[in-house]
Amino acid sequence: MRKYLLDTNIISYYLKGNEGLKEKISDNIDSLAISIISYYEIISGLQSINANKRITEFEKFCELIDVVNLDRASILASCQIYSDLKKSGNLIDDIDILIAGIALSNNLIMITDNTDHFKRISGLKVENWKN
Repeated sequence: MRKYLLDTNIISYYLKGNEGLKEKISDNIDSLAISIISYYEIISGLQSINANKRITEFEKFCELIDVVNLDRASILASCQIYSDLKKSGNLIDDIDILIAGIALSNNLIMITDNTDHFKRISGLKVENWKN
């Protein structure tokens, strides 16, 4: 079974009610995960605007999927990504590197609307479900 890691922007579109995305996520709910980094980004963003109802909705969503933590393997994968991108002059944000490291080390397909950044990463499988 294929497993997918949802990027923060995909989760955000889902929470905002993107219909096509809601259907795709519903169809694949048993194969989905988010990173602890995306969890942080979503909760902190919603807290900053006092969006308590959406926080509750997000927490319920997280009960249905896996939340993948950083571990030594994902940090080492992230370090390699950083090194490769820096050497090639194609660095991306550290948060995206950490999320990609989690995807790579757990053999997950990255689902993002930011394919330009993530496609720079060698070995990372990337899909965009927003379109």
